[in-house]
Amino acid sequence: MTAVFTGVDLSRRFGTLTALHDVTCTVPSDARIAVTGPSGSGKSTLLHLVAGLDRPSGGTVAWPALAAHPRTLPGRVGVVFQAPSLLDVLDVRENVELPLLLGGRGVGTAADDALARLGLEHLAERLPHELSVGQAQRVAVARALAAGPQLLIADEPTAALDSATAAQVVDVLIAAADEASAALVVATHDPDVAGRFAERWRMVGGRIDRETPA
Repeated sequence: MTAVFTGVDLSRRFGTLTALHDVTCTVPSDARIAVTGPSGSGKSTLLHLVAGLDRPSGGTVAWPALAAHPRTLPGRVGVVFQAPSLLDVLDVRENVELPLLLGGRGVGTAADDALARLGLEHLAERLPHELSVGQAQRVAVARALAAGPQLLIADEPTAALDSATAAQVVDVLIAAADEASAALVVATHDPDVAGRFAERWRMVGGRIDRETPA
């Protein structure tokens, strides 16, 4: 099966700090992976490289099933951050449409389709401050899905949520990835969230210390 991402001997340095040390990893196109580890272990740094949001200081990255170069990745990789980061001057539909517009893509019904997929169509005209925390995070998932990505990355998407809402968001991520036939990689501190994934990478000191095979 073709991988959506491969990284070989990846390192990432920020000044004198080395956040990643010679990490080699592969994300298959049907991946369901939880990346665990304490704060500062390199989880977010690794996910930013997988998503093409950052470049490694050393090593090689490739997206065999997606594209040859990070410039062509937008739309093929969807990213959900810890904070939903919705613009309060835009309603829910407009927030979901925004990445499509910025990428020069036609909007069509993509935003409404993504909202409907997550059961959020009734919130389309609400402003972000009118949403619950869980609703806002689900809108962020819809925004990541609107372009039909083949790789879905979520960086601590449940960190600010109670356990019940966190479980709902994880349900949404897994179901959305299943429906879109997209690979899913989630960074989390929460053992309950990590336990939902058959494959788990534990980050320690900027290295993948242990991999649990799917």
